Amino acid sequence: MPSFKFKKKYGQNFLNDNNIIDKIVNSIKPSESDLIVEIGPGAGALTKNLVKYNAQILAFEIDNDTKKYLDPLSNDKCHIIYEDFLEADILGHLKKYNYEKLFIIGNLPYYITTAILERIIDLKINAESITIMVQKEVADRFLAQPHSKEYGYMTVLLNFFYSIHKIVDVKRTSFYPQPNVDSSVVKLDKKQSPIVSYEIFKGLIKESFQFKRKKLINNITTLDKSQVLSILSKHGFSSDARAEELDLETFVELAQKKEKKNA
Repeated sequence: MPSFKFKKKYGQNFLNDNNIIDKIVNSIKPSESDLIVEIGPGAGALTKNLVKYNAQILAFEIDNDTKKYLDPLSNDKCHIIYEDFLEADILGHLKKYNYEKLFIIGNLPYYITTAILERIIDLKINAESITIMVQKEVADRFLAQPHSKEYGYMTVLLNFFYSIHKIVDVKRTSFYPQPNVDSSVVKLDKKQSPIVSYEIFKGLIKESFQFKRKKLINNITTLDKSQVLSILSKHGFSSDARAEELDLETFVELAQKKEKKNA
């Protein structure tokens, strides 16, 4: 589609590899009574394949110039909203639909991947799964294990809600125009979250990772150091432990202690 004026400000790189498209589309198994939310449909490469499920589709696209590709796909079950996903009234749009399960799918602009995922979580959108294309380095962070340099705030936040696995790595040659980085498709499957306030948990991990090279006891200021040390010791960590060493279970217990303190 050389005639299309790609906009760098939107991070537009349209996927044109049918094998990868099939892997993304086949990662979900919606029924006709389910709803698929697509973020950034672009030229409709995923959208035109998602219609095979005959599920309801709600797609958010920021660029009105893509209408020539997307409007022909619009019908009673496929609705295109030309709005910025980060600014749109997502919950208001979702209220217009009756559905059993919600699936989120998309080829995300890399520069706002984290912002989009945080918005989905903050709005408490109860998605059965989220299948997204992200920069390979970002996927590595999502999948990182403790004690690795990639392990950080988003790793822990996402693992609070989802089981994460990689579907496929994607070479930059699978896009037009070709980006400067390789990509990965990852799937986040909903899991039973630990019993603790999300807001408190999120605040706790933000504190923990705010200065990655600092000891955890110096980062967390909303708990007494003795409380932090007690939990670290219980889980086999020393008083010198940094946030990047802790597993999800330890972060959850710290958040539960903080919630109890605030009660």
